[in-house]
Amino acid sequence: MTANTRPGKIDADTGFMGVLMLDTRFARPLGDIGNPLTFAELGIPVRYATVTGASPQRIVQQGGPALLQPFVDAGQALVREGARMVCTSCGFLVRWQAQLDRELPVPVHTSSLLACAGLRRAGILTIDAQSLDRSTLRAAGVADTTPVHGVAPGCEFQRRILGNAVQMNLAQAREDVVQAARQLVSAHPGITDIVFECTNMPPYRQAVMDATGRPVVDIMTVLQRAWSERLAAR
Repeated sequence: MTANTRPGKIDADTGFMGVLMLDTRFARPLGDIGNPLTFAELGIPVRYATVTGASPQRIVQQGGPALLQPFVDAGQALVREGARMVCTSCGFLVRWQAQLDRELPVPVHTSSLLACAGLRRAGILTIDAQSLDRSTLRAAGVADTTPVHGVAPGCEFQRRILGNAVQMNLAQAREDVVQAARQLVSAHPGITDIVFECTNMPPYRQAVMDATGRPVVDIMTVLQRAWSERLAAR
């Protein structure tokens, strides 16, 4: 595990959001959970802890069961440093929501998929539809009837992120996500909300809302609400 403290004053009582990061090197535009300016714009103090060896492909497509304990250890270290809430940088880590909840004494938000149960008719947009199996969805409390649609296999967005590539064509990545969202709504016109499974999709939230006319729920909207509710309850 490597820890990375980002700039910004952290109040001892308020604490900070601790982010459990995959081991990545791909681009992190504004809006992405791995860009500290994303949290700065929301007024949320943040610290990151990267779990060494937790590559996107290993977590998304292989499950990476041997990495559960390193994620627990990294989360516990963030809590000792003052984290008042912990989240993760990959929606597929919802597979370990129960275990992280049990091991960490603060609220844990592994995935925006956890929000599906509170939405009227959600449709899920994911980086890899084949890997987002029923057991993963059930770990998030997602109903079996919830539509799931992925970006095109091998598209710029998927290939660069799962391949952990240094370079990414962000304009093409945006188009990949928007196109997949249009396909989701076309196939399931009754959905009321689009849920981004992937934490790298939030930079394209507005583009998807404009293209589909549907509100979008993603990891950053979930965290913003949870952090605001926490502050209001103090």
